[in-house]
Amino acid sequence: MSKKVIDETSKFLSYVLRHEPQAIGLELDTEGWGDIDALISGAARDGRQLSRELIAQVVDSNDKKRFSLSADGQRIRAVQGHSNKDVHLQLEARQPPAILYHGTATRFMESINEKGLIPGSRHHVHLSQDLETASAVGQRYGKVVILQIAAQDMQAQGFTFYQAENGVWLTEQVPVSFIKPL
Repeated sequence: MSKKVIDETSKFLSYVLRHEPQAIGLELDTEGWGDIDALISGAARDGRQLSRELIAQVVDSNDKKRFSLSADGQRIRAVQGHSNKDVHLQLEARQPPAILYHGTATRFMESINEKGLIPGSRHHVHLSQDLETASAVGQRYGKVVILQIAAQDMQAQGFTFYQAENGVWLTEQVPVSFIKPL
C-alpha cells in the first residue's frame, strides 16, 4: 500500500474511532471497540474501500500507535483521544514521572494562561514524556511552545494520571499553577 493510502486511512480511522462512529453506522462499546467487519461495511457505504489487510497495516505502521486490535483480531479501537460521549476507557491510574510535556502553539497561550490545559472536546488532556513528541504535536498547530507540567506535584494535590497503551499520558485538566513554558 502507498504511504498516501495508509495516511488517509489512518485519518479516517481516527475520525471514526475517536469522534464520529455514527458517521458510518459503526457502534462502539464503552471501551471504544468496534467490529472490523462492521467498520469495513460502514466505510464501503461511505465510499471508502477498507480491507482487513489495510487496517492491520495502518495499525502496525502508525508511528503514534493510535490504534489497537483485539486479541482475536475481530475488533479495533483508538487507544486515546476520544470525544465520543459513549466511550469511557477503563484506564488504571498511574504514577506519572515528575515532569511531563505538552506541545501547543503560541496562538493558544493566552487561553492556556487563563484556564490552564483543558481537554476541549476530548475526554483528557494529552501529555508526553519527552520533548521530541511534545514538539511534534505542537508543530501541527503553528509556532511551537513546549509546556513543562509538574505532574507529580499535581498528583500530590489529588489529580489523577493515566497512561494509554501508546504511552500518552492523560489527565482531566492541568491548572495554570502546574505549567511552565520552556
